[in-house]
Amino acid sequence: MIIFGTKGYLYQLAMLTLVCTRCGNPSAHALRKRITKFTLFFVPLFPVSTKYSTQCTFCGAESKLSQEQAEQLQAQDAGGPGGQPYGQPPQQHQQPYRP
Repeated sequence: MIIFGTKGYLYQLAMLTLVCTRCGNPSAHALRKRITKFTLFFVPLFPVSTKYSTQCTFCGAESKLSQEQAEQLQAQDAGGPGGQPYGQPPQQHQQPYRP
């Protein structure tokens, strides 16, 4: 007997502040990537499909995106506040020590 099927994986790529197309509120949107993989004996082998979407945290509306749109939004988010990538301290110019 061979046991096969599919399993879904959901990854949150970023949190973006966008204006919702449904409710019109500027709110946080979760950028998500959903991958469906083929499984054999409960072992995921290879991806069958990959889909991208954003979901409004205010009203729950979900919008589908293409891979290019998702990569563009993720690249815009990577800049973070002030153009610095998240997780890195801001660059500071140090003055030489003069006694």
